[in-house]
Amino acid sequence: MHRRVILALICVFLQTVAAQRSPTISYISQEQIKDIGETVELVCSVQYAQDYPVLWIKVNKDSANEQVALSTGTALIIRDSRFALKHDTASSSYTLQIKDIQETDAGRYQCRIQISVSNLVSAEVELSVRRQPIISDNSTQSLVVSEGQPVVLECYANGFPPPRISWRRENNAILPTGGSIYRGNTLKISAIRKEDRGTYYCIAENGVGRGARRNMNVEVEFAPVITAPRPRLGQALQYDMDLECHVEAYPPPAIIWLKDNVQLSNNQHYSISHFATADEYTDTTIRVITIEKRQYGEYICRAANKLGTVETKVELFESIIPVCPPACGQAHQGTGVIPVFSGPLVILVLLITMLTRNFYAKY
Repeated sequence: MHRRVILALICVFLQTVAAQRSPTISYISQEQIKDIGETVELVCSVQYAQDYPVLWIKVNKDSANEQVALSTGTALIIRDSRFALKHDTASSSYTLQIKDIQETDAGRYQCRIQISVSNLVSAEVELSVRRQPIISDNSTQSLVVSEGQPVVLECYANGFPPPRISWRRENNAILPTGGSIYRGNTLKISAIRKEDRGTYYCIAENGVGRGARRNMNVEVEFAPVITAPRPRLGQALQYDMDLECHVEAYPPPAIIWLKDNVQLSNNQHYSISHFATADEYTDTTIRVITIEKRQYGEYICRAANKLGTVETKVELFESIIPVCPPACGQAHQGTGVIPVFSGPLVILVLLITMLTRNFYAKY
């Protein structure tokens, strides 16, 4: 009799202790990393929670106050066919299944036992969704800088895993930092040169998809640089001759030709042409038409932009034999000049001239 009473008291005591045990979460899934379109299962096992609601909640990463309840107990709250809930009474586990994962499904998922209005027990699992890189708008678009200035090119990208950033130049040209590739979010050039201008590529890669690339055009402003391919040219009287200059500058310069400190313009004596082969390159030509004695001498090719003014000289001197081109086939009737049509005729004229000079030298 005493034994039965003791056993009964022990049972009552054990039930009381069990009833006083607080609900706990004994297991929650570890962080999950999935690709878009895959399926994930988030498992939460609880103990001593028979009398309390168990919820799955999605928590906003940026604001913990923004929460969306997905399920309570064994019932789904959210109406989305991609979501499903499984409840195993034996293990007292609640499994949240998400099919056809989307990028927006990434975030923190909280398993919660709601004990009272102000009392709860919770655990969280992070769901990360792999997504290909997207280069951010706060990356460098394009730059226009003056030669000698420091330059910083920036490139940032979103994606998961976090993208790796690398830099290249068009046609794998050498970077100002040395080498053909540079890794890091910022490419720093301490003092940019005009040779550094061109297209730079920012490449973001994380192993998902083909990666992302942005072209950044870097334009360098610099003072003009002039070269004369032929600084001395000869041509016979009454024939045309082309004088040329090659100009490299940015912004594009104003180009003029001068003789005897007088700016030349298009008229019956001169024809001026400018050919822009690129933003920074201009070829300029002045054609001296039907050369007269007074047109021999030094011509100045001058180029100017906001960063400076430079010039070079081209000398035009008199020659006996017409130069081809541009004199090829050129004939001027009534001038006393023999038209040039072929190589042998040029040689003949030269021989006659030499013989004539020798004859007058003797007598």
